[in-house]
Amino acid sequence: MPYKDKGHFEIEDRGAVLIVQIDGGPHQVFGLDIANQLDKLVDRVDRDPGIRAVVFTGAHPERFVSHAAVRWLQEEGAASPTVGRRGASAVARVARGVDRARVPGRVVDRTPMRGAGQLDRLHATFLRMNASGVLFVAALNGSALGLGAEFAWACDLRVMADGDFFIGQPEILLGIIPGGGGTQRLTRLIGTHRSLVAILEGKPFTPEEALANGAVDEVVPQDEVVTRAVELAEHLGARSKGTVAAAKRAVYFGGSMSLTEGLHVERTEFFARVMSKDGQELMLDYTATTEATGELPLYNPKTYAQALASGSVPGRRSTNGR
Repeated sequence: MPYKDKGHFEIEDRGAVLIVQIDGGPHQVFGLDIANQLDKLVDRVDRDPGIRAVVFTGAHPERFVSHAAVRWLQEEGAASPTVGRRGASAVARVARGVDRARVPGRVVDRTPMRGAGQLDRLHATFLRMNASGVLFVAALNGSALGLGAEFAWACDLRVMADGDFFIGQPEILLGIIPGGGGTQRLTRLIGTHRSLVAILEGKPFTPEEALANGAVDEVVPQDEVVTRAVELAEHLGARSKGTVAAAKRAVYFGGSMSLTEGLHVERTEFFARVMSKDGQELMLDYTATTEATGELPLYNPKTYAQALASGSVPGRRSTNGR
């Protein structure tokens, strides 16, 4: 039976935070419809200055996202010519060039490069998430394998339900490897050796193992997953959206470069924020408060606590209605 996609998003708007429930059908799989809707969502939230965070969770009672729709992967692979590593590399590079050239998807979808183009667009969506000033939080209400796990790795934070759940990369058991970024993002989260062993074995992590290895940030009771994810989203989303984007780009992209290149990325992002309107206002406020009080505001425990809670250092001008 040919693959037919029926996945969709249910979006709850809470102002600065969107809660997105992923409905991947009865098996809760990640297919092309989900990929396309995710791309549109990232574009929407990037353009809206009022949206600071997105929380993703699963519609299935025990699954965040099961994995990719296997028939989707199999059919796209069968539709492409059999090639070796060099040929595959060439196809991937051409697909990226076609995507950057803005060739309409309907045109590419009529060629053998269709699968490579779809994968390249998904990678581009995940990379836009990594470069965005919006915080993306995976509220793992249950298990996630393969592309479901890779989707979680592409988010900025991961809160996982405690219980008989799991998360990992089983692709090797199907004769393939992770293709949605798992070999790269899981490695950056937990380290090269642990990532390699997990990918070679295909055995997923329990919530406790995922937390201990650094693959998720918190493990909480299942009925508290979304609530806790929203708390984190609201807390970190209170920071300047432009500064969040700069920090994410410096860490995600600069952190995987050589030290010299990474420092250049950091300097670029730093100078852009130093010259920004909100950066200038907050620094001027800080110096004015220091001069007025005779002490550095961040060495006042109460002020520091207020800064962490509100997302910026309070000062004399801001408290006087600036």
